[in-house]
Amino acid sequence: MGGTAEQILKVSAPDGILIGIDRDPQAIAHAQTRLQAYGSRIQLFCENFQRVKSVMNIVNGEHADGILFDLGVSSAQLDQPERGLSFQQDGPLDMRMNPTYGHTAEDLVNTLPETQLARIIHEFGEERYSRRIARAIVRVRRQSPLRSTLDLSRVIRESVPRSYRSGRLHPATRTFQAFRMAVNDELGSLQTGLDEAIDVLAPGGRLCVISFHSLEDRVVKQTFRRLAQTPDQWTILTKKPVSPSLQERRANPRARSAKLRVLERKPGWGDGQRGHT
Repeated sequence: MGGTAEQILKVSAPDGILIGIDRDPQAIAHAQTRLQAYGSRIQLFCENFQRVKSVMNIVNGEHADGILFDLGVSSAQLDQPERGLSFQQDGPLDMRMNPTYGHTAEDLVNTLPETQLARIIHEFGEERYSRRIARAIVRVRRQSPLRSTLDLSRVIRESVPRSYRSGRLHPATRTFQAFRMAVNDELGSLQTGLDEAIDVLAPGGRLCVISFHSLEDRVVKQTFRRLAQTPDQWTILTKKPVSPSLQERRANPRARSAKLRVLERKPGWGDGQRGHT
């Protein structure tokens, strides 16, 4: 929604430049309106953040002094039924971050074989009933394709044990997460984006990543640890990830699972030198 971007612009005044990347056209449009007062100090691109290098080439920038990844789905996207990201509101099974590009969740749910559905639900959702859910999806779609979020949510709920339906999490939570991550290739984009960010980070610059679940955090942690094996080039500034305070969690419950990790490139490393192989 542009809030973090605005804070960065305020503390980097008067001449700091912010380059914003988001694959969601609505997010870009909202940020352009919110940040228009900053004029030429902002440049926004409707693009996947895995293309950091390409964006830097467009703006004729060789290095960035700081890079922030704010991962996952936004509250605005969750609250729009037409995006198909919420199992609590009826909407089309879309789930694309950029609703003009790529396959939808409906495509995956209604065409993939049972074994592949189970793999997606297990790997990306860490769902222990992945096989039961995949089996139920295939059985139901033989009669009629699954078209809406409530259709899918109902199938999931009816396929899991009764005791699982009354747990802390809604029984569809992990499966919806899994299909969203698969539709948007979130982990693949994250790894590519981190690798490209590392290449364009200036000496003395910092790479900051805010993640919201364990799969994302694992990719970030492993990438940072790999780079830290060359301590003359890289330093991990967060031995443990920074989590939101109790006050912040109360004010914004959706921030409760956020984790921030920060990596710094040593100031002595100049142009053309890479910190990874």
